[in-house]
Amino acid sequence: MKPPIYLDYAATTPVDPAVAEAMSQCLTMDGTFANPASRSHIYGWQAEEKVEAARSQVAELLSCDPREIVWTSGATESNNLALKGVFEKQGYTGHLITSVVEHKAVVDPAKWLEARGVDVTWLTPDSSGVIHPDQVKAAIRPDTRLVSLMQVNNETGAITQIAEIGKLCRDTSTDSEHDVLLHVDAAQSAGKLPIDVNQLQVDFLSLSAHKFYGPKGVGALYVRRKVQPQLAPVTHGGGHERGMRSGTLPTHQLVGMGEAARICREKLSDDMSRIAGLRDELWAGIADLPGVRRNGSAEQVSPIHLNVCFSGMDGEALQLSLRELAVSSGSACTSASIEPSYVLKAMGLSDSDAHSSIRFSLGRFTTEDDVARAVAHIRDVVLQLQAG
Repeated sequence: MKPPIYLDYAATTPVDPAVAEAMSQCLTMDGTFANPASRSHIYGWQAEEKVEAARSQVAELLSCDPREIVWTSGATESNNLALKGVFEKQGYTGHLITSVVEHKAVVDPAKWLEARGVDVTWLTPDSSGVIHPDQVKAAIRPDTRLVSLMQVNNETGAITQIAEIGKLCRDTSTDSEHDVLLHVDAAQSAGKLPIDVNQLQVDFLSLSAHKFYGPKGVGALYVRRKVQPQLAPVTHGGGHERGMRSGTLPTHQLVGMGEAARICREKLSDDMSRIAGLRDELWAGIADLPGVRRNGSAEQVSPIHLNVCFSGMDGEALQLSLRELAVSSGSACTSASIEPSYVLKAMGLSDSDAHSSIRFSLGRFTTEDDVARAVAHIRDVVLQLQAG
């Protein structure tokens, strides 16, 4: 029996074989295993050299200076550091702009800040799941300290026009001491879309390696050099990462993240076009099924995402029946919840339609055969369930 077809790349990606090989060389006594902060011997120097090479590889993916890359355990920690670090520095005063369709790794820190006195404006998306620059412009106030928006929504793949919002944040600033800072959760866009932090005019940008064929448990926060003094650390103990994030660096994981970034940079254009083509084939193969519609726009969307509503069907029964596919009903971080997707509900879907929606996400190792098999299986299951 064939294993299920993996169509849950938005939740996590398999580690690229070249990444796994690079990591394996940093684990045992005959490899580069040492603590990169141990600068009193050659083993530590070698580890530090590997870590800094990886930092440069991640910086190249974002077109930034390696000194602007702060290692973290993933985008969740990066998001927390960006949001909490900015407002802790300000004594938990001022104004934050974010949206109701952010990942919980931004929503929950924003609520935490709100409970401590920070005023938060929660933007709502249009029916396509998109937050528009005009909404940000209308929400900015003299005391606005930070705007935090994801570049690609983790459930729908909706793309936010970050470059336009970055320009707005610069244009509305009165002086360099009172800039409106911009934080972007790029967990779903890094390695899938071109990112130039200078062109986007962002100040902070969060990454997770496991979203672009690297290992789990490691990530980074891009911090623009000129705003680094405006960020308070939220983890203390050793003053690593130029004082912004303490903790022993996992050499093997960082090497893996660097190698994953290098491969993504080389393959970005080809991966984007090939995966988007497969995603469109998947949609074309099921779009004519009764009660089926796409959640979100077909244009302003990432190349890997396809969120589909199977209206009138029991979502749990549908997902259980799709035994030949590994898919999600939404974010992996909320998969234990029986509540309908808060992202889809914010777009105007009813509880029943949100429950009846499936997120398909494709990636580097998805094949034409996978898509053909998936289309046939979805059609069989849906028609059988609809027939009763």
